Amino acid sequence: MTGPAATDADRRTPDGTAPRGTAPVGATPHGTTPRPAPWVRTRLRAAPLTTLLGAVLAFVAVLLAAALPRAADRGADQALRSFLESRGPGPTSLVATAQPRYGEQTPEDLDAVLAGLVAATGPGFTLDPSGPVHGSTSMTGRDLANRELARPDGVDPKLGLLHLRAAADHVKLVAGHWPGAPAPDGPVPVALSEGAAQSMGFRLGTVLETRPGRYLGPLRAEVVGIYTANDQDDPFWADVPGLPCPLRGCLSQTTTQPPLAYWQTAGLVGPEALERLGEWGDGDGQDFWRLPVDTTRLRVDQLPVTAKQIGSYVAGPTAARLPKDTHREGLRVSSRLPDLFKQAEARRQAAAPLAAIGPAGVAGVAFVVFCLAAGLTGDRREAELRLLLARGGSRSGIVRRLLAENAVTVLPAAALATWLAVVLLPTPRTAGTALAAGAATLLALLAVPVRAAVLLSPARGPSPRRRLVAELLVLAATAAAVFEVRSRGVAPAGAGTDPLLVAAPLLLALCGALLLARVQPALVGALARATGRGPGLIGFLGLARAARGTGGRARPSVLPLIAMLLAVTTGGFGATVLTGVADARARVARQTVGGDAALTSPNSTLPESLTDAAAALPGVRSAVKVWSDDNAFLAGTARGTTQVTVIVADPVAYAELSRTVGLGRFDAAVLAGGSGGPGAPVPALVSGDLAGESTGSYPLRLGNGGELVLKVAGVIDGTPARAGAKSAMVVLPAGPVLAAVPKMGLPNRWFALGPVDQHRLEELVRTQDPKAAEERYRVRTSSAVAGELGSDPLQRSAERLFWASLAGAAGFALLAVLLTLVRAAPDRAALLARLRTMGLRPRQGVLLILTESVPLALAAAFGGALVAAGTVVLLGPTVDLSTLVGAKVGVGLPFLVRPVLVQALGLAALVVGAVLAEAAVSGRRQITTELRAGDQR
Repeated sequence: MTGPAATDADRRTPDGTAPRGTAPVGATPHGTTPRPAPWVRTRLRAAPLTTLLGAVLAFVAVLLAAALPRAADRGADQALRSFLESRGPGPTSLVATAQPRYGEQTPEDLDAVLAGLVAATGPGFTLDPSGPVHGSTSMTGRDLANRELARPDGVDPKLGLLHLRAAADHVKLVAGHWPGAPAPDGPVPVALSEGAAQSMGFRLGTVLETRPGRYLGPLRAEVVGIYTANDQDDPFWADVPGLPCPLRGCLSQTTTQPPLAYWQTAGLVGPEALERLGEWGDGDGQDFWRLPVDTTRLRVDQLPVTAKQIGSYVAGPTAARLPKDTHREGLRVSSRLPDLFKQAEARRQAAAPLAAIGPAGVAGVAFVVFCLAAGLTGDRREAELRLLLARGGSRSGIVRRLLAENAVTVLPAAALATWLAVVLLPTPRTAGTALAAGAATLLALLAVPVRAAVLLSPARGPSPRRRLVAELLVLAATAAAVFEVRSRGVAPAGAGTDPLLVAAPLLLALCGALLLARVQPALVGALARATGRGPGLIGFLGLARAARGTGGRARPSVLPLIAMLLAVTTGGFGATVLTGVADARARVARQTVGGDAALTSPNSTLPESLTDAAAALPGVRSAVKVWSDDNAFLAGTARGTTQVTVIVADPVAYAELSRTVGLGRFDAAVLAGGSGGPGAPVPALVSGDLAGESTGSYPLRLGNGGELVLKVAGVIDGTPARAGAKSAMVVLPAGPVLAAVPKMGLPNRWFALGPVDQHRLEELVRTQDPKAAEERYRVRTSSAVAGELGSDPLQRSAERLFWASLAGAAGFALLAVLLTLVRAAPDRAALLARLRTMGLRPRQGVLLILTESVPLALAAAFGGALVAAGTVVLLGPTVDLSTLVGAKVGVGLPFLVRPVLVQALGLAALVVGAVLAEAAVSGRRQITTELRAGDQR
């Protein structure tokens, strides 16, 4: 570390003894010599501020090094758990099924099988605290013949039977009693949910008659209880095998053409009715056991072991052993967890290369800062170290002494930083933390001793060839990395972090810094010569010093340039990635919604009062009403009659919507014309598949019975009103269609552009019909969809990691500039002191410091912006943002000027502010000190 000129205590040899010919320091009158002061304590006391700053620098570096891998681990674990949790309890469970043993079927038998299944679970995963769910089901429902039951399209409702162990603990009886034992020839007692009773028309005490089955005749069931669930979202009710909607009646559709709607539900029976489930299901009964895996305890680093154990449970040694252990020969276990684990790991590895660029940039800038700090310490203590070497100290002994000095300050600071990172970011994994913290500690510990060893080595003359060879090697490595990444793309899914993609931006920044170090002296020197022709000398002196460097160096130090270019390049590239992600997410959300806001009514129409009120909401720039028909038929194509989706809208408003959304752009003029009278052809835009099959005009029959004659006016590749549809689409102008088909009525879709607030739009819909609004109308906004896409913890973790890395890199880059200023302070103070005696005013001294230091910041900002832009251009085509966006998007990162400029100008402003503060605070004090001490150089 730095310190003042050598004192008597400092002039001892590295072994602690005084040099020959020197009187003992502190000798008493009686000639006794006290014990010499320890080297390390003396040095630390000689420069307390420098010692403190060195400890702070080591603390910050080790804290960042230890915290980044822990933050990445926590983000990966949270992303895994959130991904699995979003899939629901069913897909994240182990589901065992077996054929019922009719004649021997008892509740105790089901419980015994469950105990055997739970005992076989592996140590790599645990079951969810909600507990297993098991029971028996009829698998299929029976058609009910009771006339009083609801039949939307005239199809009989279906009722299945279900026995769930401990179901009574999760429900509350609203009416009646819990099902008991059925009479030998009597109906099966069942309990139905309150929702099913209300929607399907069940009444307490009703005897339900069924239609004959495939093998058995009509059966009966009696409604003896009506219940409601204690918690509709309880995992206990999730994904009951075989039977949907045990808590309510749900509408299903037949497989006929056209599809017909019918109601179905499941009734709960008591354990005494287990034998009746088989005949109710016409022999399709099934026993089941669902074991939910506790996803909140899964960890990314243990995922391979967990996947192996669950794979063994599903189709491995455990699965082969379970039928014998549970005495169920036909037992089968299934689960979607192995596939979900693969998907989660693929997502994590797809985001890993982009997430690693930020930490790599911080590491590079921190390395440069430690090199600068070591250089500053070496400059300040060079005379002292050479004096010790001249007085008999060995180079290895001096290096060991410096290592001991650093150890006293660095090791406690590193230990405290590591402990703080572990406390603030708890995670069970410690290998990455230990490795990163150890590397940062080693760098902080060895930087000064290594610099001292270099200073005390035999001097070698300048060798421009060595520098040129090193620069060419860096250039070759950079070209090879960029070429390889562009040739093969980013590492494929499953390969983890791509080292070339991580190293390429850093190498490009290093090349840019080396090139700038070559060019900057010449450019600043030319600017200094041009300034020297003017009347003032401040600009000339400052620029001349900036061009040639200080402290006897022939050129400015390249290390500050490297630090700033690393910070600007990684920050610009990362900011471009995040901005590209946000833009792509907004584009996907807008295409998903069909605009910035949408109102749809699948089974009815939108009142005119609602659409007019929605169009008047704040933020709505333009709105369009749309008539959509999925049951239209187009005749005259090569395939005969084809079912198509018809979109009817105002051409001008819909063309603007299509252009803004980016789907199915067209010129509104192509839909002009057409009187809309009977038999008159209507211009239409059709999808590519229809355009290739149609010839001339052809008839179109709408779902409401209306008929039109179309003529193809253009071809589209999509449409906002049906974002997912790619074929069999027809877009028609609203005027002619409404004139020709008065039965079109009101529109069933409404789209708007502009920043519309979803909560305000939902509140508007609720005011129309508070009871049926949620069932009749669907409200969506692009901002809400974009928020859902960006809510994945994997994306949030990558963004937080980048911004934390950017802050760390900017801080270290700023520190690099300050260290450069401090390193040049003695030489600058001597110059200012001389000029002060010649009439230099304090303001001119500050201006001189700024003129000397600001070119570095501006050159680094400009060069960093160019390098960051080049990095995006060179590496952008290989980047796939799909994982960070949350939806599938095309491969490629577009070049964006704004994020690069924001990073470059922001860091430049920060550096200029720091230079100004340093000049104002320390410049006058340095001049005063120099004037008092005199010129000793």
